[in-house]
Amino acid sequence: MAARHHLPGMRWFLWLRNAALRTGILTGIYLSCVFVAWLLVANHVPRLEPFAGLRNLAAGAILILLLAIPVLRFHNEPAKMFVCGLTAWTLLTLTYFVAEMRSSLLESRMGALHMFMLGAVSYGFIAVFHWVFLLCAEARQRHLVRIGQSAAPASRSRTH
Repeated sequence: MAARHHLPGMRWFLWLRNAALRTGILTGIYLSCVFVAWLLVANHVPRLEPFAGLRNLAAGAILILLLAIPVLRFHNEPAKMFVCGLTAWTLLTLTYFVAEMRSSLLESRMGALHMFMLGAVSYGFIAVFHWVFLLCAEARQRHLVRIGQSAAPASRSRTH
């Protein structure tokens, strides 16, 4: 039996039986930590100001990698993918809302509601797209099986 791979810190959330919520909460915590670290470095480390573009690119890349966790974890279950992604994004939005209270310039960039809608629509689009892809793949598979089943009796009758 193969060992299951878990995200670091997953054992703290084993009491939560729903895998989508458990993974979403942990991913949301990761996203929030990266976001807070990004804000702290951007606002409190003036020596890195000349590298602001590179800093923002690196932080954005890390966030995108973390945002892919729900998509990769539940790639065959679009509903769970959406629940997991929305849970993670909700925690990130709450962190963003708290950060807005402390930094007035953050609100001028994008409000917390806009931030939440960005994530909800994005994960919704990805989940629906993947669901339609899975439906098309299943329909194609059933069609190929039906063709294979109808071709097999015809070839047998010719050989006898």
